[in-house]
Amino acid sequence: MEKGESTVTPWEVKGEVDYDALIKQFGVEPLDDVLLERLKKQAGFLHILLRRRMFFAHRELGDWISSYDKGVNAALYTGRGPSGNTHLGHLIPWIFTKYLQDAFGSELYFQITDDEKFYVNPDLTLEEIAGYTKDNLLDIIAVGFDPKKTKIFCDMEYTKELYGIAARVAKHVTFSTAKAAFGFTDSSNIGIIFFPAIQAAPCFLPQRLTGKDAHILIPCAIDQEPYWRVTRDVAPKLGFRKPAGVYSKFIPGLGSGGKMSASLPETAIFLSDSPEAGAKKIKNAFTGGQPTIKEQKEKGGNPDVCVIYSYLYSLFDEDDKNVMETYNQCKSGGIMCGTCKNRLAEMIKIFLTEHQKKRADAKAMVNEFMLKG
Repeated sequence: MEKGESTVTPWEVKGEVDYDALIKQFGVEPLDDVLLERLKKQAGFLHILLRRRMFFAHRELGDWISSYDKGVNAALYTGRGPSGNTHLGHLIPWIFTKYLQDAFGSELYFQITDDEKFYVNPDLTLEEIAGYTKDNLLDIIAVGFDPKKTKIFCDMEYTKELYGIAARVAKHVTFSTAKAAFGFTDSSNIGIIFFPAIQAAPCFLPQRLTGKDAHILIPCAIDQEPYWRVTRDVAPKLGFRKPAGVYSKFIPGLGSGGKMSASLPETAIFLSDSPEAGAKKIKNAFTGGQPTIKEQKEKGGNPDVCVIYSYLYSLFDEDDKNVMETYNQCKSGGIMCGTCKNRLAEMIKIFLTEHQKKRADAKAMVNEFMLKG
């Protein structure tokens, strides 16, 4: 892959992602100040993931907020594909979804796509995926979703309700449409070809369960957007509202370039890492600093390519003034990489310690969240 090139699909993200180009390619809209102000007014504050533009694009988010204002059931839908242990990057949409649930009092439908991971991972068995599902559920619940308003379901266990909706969706999606949206080929197995209908189904699940109108908003990473493009085309044919979407960037891996990935464990902070192991990974991460302290002081560093600064900026340092000072000090050579690494390492240790306590508590709560049938 040439420098500057990238691949962004629901199953693979590689290279340097140009988010402005993706906005044009996917036909989504940038999050503007008007929408940010509406979210701030409803929540009482603007989440760090919005202030720092980690969530950067949307489809009809304003319409979803207007539906809420009119008394429509403005529900949320997001998910997880259980192909490994959960890492920090997976948390980004979930943390933001919790913010929206708290702000709007929304029901949340959380899909575990165990079937998809079986289709696309030739080396994973159903038993292994079931183990990851059980493990990932604890990380999901540990985020703090409201158990009275959150319904988690696994595709392979909640087949009856999902399949009835998926069948209706599938009838209106031609293979040529699916092929164009997802890049399917003659060698694609028929399971993954049908799967977009299963992924679309939760967009219409609240209506099916309650018999009442609902408007769904999907917070997710931008690579999942093709699913909702197809779903939006089908929705009016089934008599439902088109789902809205709000899309995040990817948190970078700990190396030079690329997103955090479970398939490259050295690039990821796993939520199962010990606090000490997480801190050690941070101290070995790629920075935008110079090779020596002398050169750093003379030339300054490059925070724009620095993983450490990216984590401080996107998630871990809430203080806007402090983040800007860190940026300027790095550029001027007034701060060394070790200082920033040590600060982030301590933040990571605190975060992992707190999350793992919540994860332990979640073991007794799983049944409160699960939809069965």
